[in-house]
Amino acid sequence: MKSFDTDEAERIVNAYSDLILRLSYTYLKSTHDAEDICQTVLLKFMTNEKAFDSPEHERAWIIRVTANACKDLLRRLQRCHTVCLEDVAEIPAPQVPESDVLEAVMALPLKYREAIYLYYYEDYTAREIGKALGQSVATVNAHLSRGRKKLRTILGGEYYEKTI
Repeated sequence: MKSFDTDEAERIVNAYSDLILRLSYTYLKSTHDAEDICQTVLLKFMTNEKAFDSPEHERAWIIRVTANACKDLLRRLQRCHTVCLEDVAEIPAPQVPESDVLEAVMALPLKYREAIYLYYYEDYTAREIGKALGQSVATVNAHLSRGRKKLRTILGGEYYEKTI
């Protein structure tokens, strides 16, 4: 296990915690679960023996591990018994800035949502997204195209195009 000094640990938390939280929230739609994933990924990073070739390689590793941790959690949640939401007092999530576009992105199916999020919110290319998620560039481009089409439908694209 590699050892981290306080400065290096602070650098990692400052550089990646926001990215991990936002990406996790797009998968899980739960602030608490996103925070748990953030802690898990940061601990995994700090105990990782692998050396990274570049900051881009390090960031791609973080995205890949975050996506996989979220998918693992979703699989575990599907297998466990659930309770009706009305039977549980819900803790409100932090207020997200109101945005029709953000709401529409969050309403997309996961495969489109993750591609749209990484492309538009994190400024990754289709090639980088494919590499991070283990998908081909063609698959990522298809998800982006279909996601945009669904967003256009949700947001009333024809109406907005006519008014501009």
